[in-house]
Amino acid sequence: MKEINAEIISVGTELLLGQIANTNAQWISEQLALHGINVMYHGVVGDNLMRVKDTFKLAENRSNVIIVTGGLGPTDDDLTREAFQLISGKKMIEHKPSMEYIEAFFKKNNTDMTPNNRKQARVFEDATVINNTVGMAPGMIIQHQDTTWVFLPGVPREMKSMLLEQVLPYLRKALKQNDVIKSYILRFIGIGESQLEYELKDILDKQQNPTIAPLAQDSGVIIRLTAKASSEINAFKLLDRVKEEILSRVGDYYYGMDDETLEHVINTKLKEKQHKIASAESLTGGKFIEKLISVPGASEVCRGSIVCYDTSVKRDILKISNETIEKQGTISKECALEMSKNVADLLDASIGISFTGVAGPDSTEGKQVGTVYISIYIRNNKHIVHKYEFSGNRDRIRDRAVIKGNELLLNLLK
Repeated sequence: MKEINAEIISVGTELLLGQIANTNAQWISEQLALHGINVMYHGVVGDNLMRVKDTFKLAENRSNVIIVTGGLGPTDDDLTREAFQLISGKKMIEHKPSMEYIEAFFKKNNTDMTPNNRKQARVFEDATVINNTVGMAPGMIIQHQDTTWVFLPGVPREMKSMLLEQVLPYLRKALKQNDVIKSYILRFIGIGESQLEYELKDILDKQQNPTIAPLAQDSGVIIRLTAKASSEINAFKLLDRVKEEILSRVGDYYYGMDDETLEHVINTKLKEKQHKIASAESLTGGKFIEKLISVPGASEVCRGSIVCYDTSVKRDILKISNETIEKQGTISKECALEMSKNVADLLDASIGISFTGVAGPDSTEGKQVGTVYISIYIRNNKHIVHKYEFSGNRDRIRDRAVIKGNELLLNLLK
């Protein structure tokens, strides 16, 4: 099997200016990895003909699969084709099926087509044309000096459709990628990336197949396991063996696999234990319950939420006692506990969860920004209250409070 050194080049001055994020390269790398194609380089270049040409020249000297996104549109600053022509000498022609598709697009939308749109139908005469079913400009796959070049539009929805449906099957066949590539994503909460790596250091050091890649995310840490084998059965055997070894070390922090979200797992646990939940949310402003009800079927476990941002709502609607408000304040463990208990009683839920704190920008009730209290009350069973000091801006503090609330709730449900 041919060794592959892949490179991704994104064309567009807007990327260099920071006007948009280069999410295309991230997504393409992820898809190539799932197909056993290793990406060695990422590049970004602005809309300048000679700089694009120089970037292409550098890439062809070190990579044998080069995927280029952007610069295929109708305007004068779309220069990808012209730059590749300078290094390849290949002839361009107008691709009749693409031109007919573009003309039909404008006719369907009752819009006059300007002459420069013909540029989008230009392809190299020996290229494999990639049909664009969600946009206008076609893509191309071209062989030049033992290198496979793939040209795709920069619009993410167009690029993704073309890569998944046409490019990846072509590459696997052309590069004789006959092995099966399978992956697991293991999800963990309550443990940091550095601690996870420390616990698994010897496993990480000896990894070969499957490969093991830890990655920190906002909602916890994931480990991507990727195995290459002659069949699906053999690939899954490799994955299961390493998964079992990892969970024997850090299984207490594991909550799900692949696309399972924390909210989905919590919904499932609540259903299994026949719980109904309600939330009282001050600083989070409904973020917790919004996440929970995003899961299909959440109506079986979610009673509702009271967003009690103002003190009068805590007192008059949530029935927090005047004594607690006056003596302890609304940002206190005593208030958090009353909030969780009272919302469970008011909304007839077996579990109540509450969030109160200071998201900023200014301190409140003598509490510094980032101070958060989270309480969970389980009827006829137990209650907990935890204090946290989160850092970050206002939105970051609120998001971290919701994630921590989910973590506490999941641990109790376990």
